[in-house]
Amino acid sequence: MLNIRPATRADAPVIASLVRELADYEKLLDEAKATPDDFLRELESPNPVIHVLIAEWNGEPVGFALYFFNFSTFVGRPGLYLEDLFVRPEQRSHGIGRALLRALARIATERGCGRMEWAVLDWNEPALKFYKTLDARQMNEWIIHRLTPVEIAKLAAE
Repeated sequence: MLNIRPATRADAPVIASLVRELADYEKLLDEAKATPDDFLRELESPNPVIHVLIAEWNGEPVGFALYFFNFSTFVGRPGLYLEDLFVRPEQRSHGIGRALLRALARIATERGCGRMEWAVLDWNEPALKFYKTLDARQMNEWIIHRLTPVEIAKLAAE
């Protein structure tokens, strides 16, 4: 019933749709600007910045995990950063999220990653509770900072 597979170029519209569903769930729909063409461009790139796993339940896409690789200067190894993990609410409690994370852990192992990391909204209790079952540690001492295009341009122009 459950199949986890790497995304193909044909999945770009599905990825965009699932990202919008995630954004709606996170109350950030107005910030979700990515289009199917954006995902297609990356999926077709010879050196893609992103990688995506699609979760299918009975042949229908019901979730995804979008990730990329970074590098830890402290550990001296690559890391897998999970940008987004989403399972449609009506399909939760079937082990799909855990299966996606298990597939990511296998990829991280194959790539020799020293870490797997992700961020969670502080109000998302179901996700926080779920990640605790994986023995994932909250990194409360680290605070995420962000520059958006306006701030990036301002800094670049200095």
